Amino acid sequence: MYKRQPQGEGGAAADAAPAPERAAVTPGDPVRVRRLEVPGIGAGAPGRRSRARSERGRVVGSTRPAGPVTRLHLPATVLAAAPHQHARGRTGPGLRIVRDDLRQAVLEGREGNLVLFVVDASGSMGARSRMAAVKGAVLSLLLDAYQRRDKVGMITFRGGEAELVLPPTWSVEAAAARLTGLPTGGRTPLAAGLLRAAEVLRVERVRDPRRRPLLVVVTDGRATGARGGDHLGEARRAAALVAATGTSAVVVDCESGPVRLGLASALGTALGAETLRLDELGADALAGTVRAARQVA
Repeated sequence: MYKRQPQGEGGAAADAAPAPERAAVTPGDPVRVRRLEVPGIGAGAPGRRSRARSERGRVVGSTRPAGPVTRLHLPATVLAAAPHQHARGRTGPGLRIVRDDLRQAVLEGREGNLVLFVVDASGSMGARSRMAAVKGAVLSLLLDAYQRRDKVGMITFRGGEAELVLPPTWSVEAAAARLTGLPTGGRTPLAAGLLRAAEVLRVERVRDPRRRPLLVVVTDGRATGARGGDHLGEARRAAALVAATGTSAVVVDCESGPVRLGLASALGTALGAETLRLDELGADALAGTVRAARQVA
């Protein structure tokens, strides 16, 4: 008689054998994706992703110059000088301006970021059509990173470990090649993937401290491993460790089917990250959401 296996929180049998490895599938067609940004104002290398202080861009304010004035903010300078004209003995037209009145224009442009992908390649992601869609989404994000002058890196996790398949680099072509040849199978060591990401980001902060990172975790949120372990708990503790560093993150929820466990969303909460479904990455999907909101308003 069939005996029902005990169910873990991840929805898979707690003592189930790991899924066999499947051959790599070809990525789906890339699409234009919405811009994912690091919040706040950075000061990194020029690019096209996140907001940053810049030598070029639009004027957003003024400040007292710390050194020579390289771009005068004339209205702010006039406003600083105007209250002192009587005290300075002005009697005719024009303003009397002193060094302390000068204001430097503050410019805002865009910076390039480090986009580190953490991709779930375990057995739970192994359905051919599903993995093709996941790879297509990641390829789309890689092409977007190239256009926005980002550095990219990639970690994959499956079986019993997480692997840095591509250290941070400018070569989007190399990242795409690693992605295309990526097989799937085995258990889901989600915690290992997140901890490997934390280590890579720690090293990159030392190498390039001005370049702000964006962590993109592509998963269905499941976490499995050897029998008896609290694998989801380990994953959430690892996520909290990443969140404590202040790293900006996005979780791409790859869960599909009529019954959804919401594990990727819970992971996003632990990371302090925005969670997007796979079908919400496209710029066309975002534009449709905006149009619908405007019609309701």
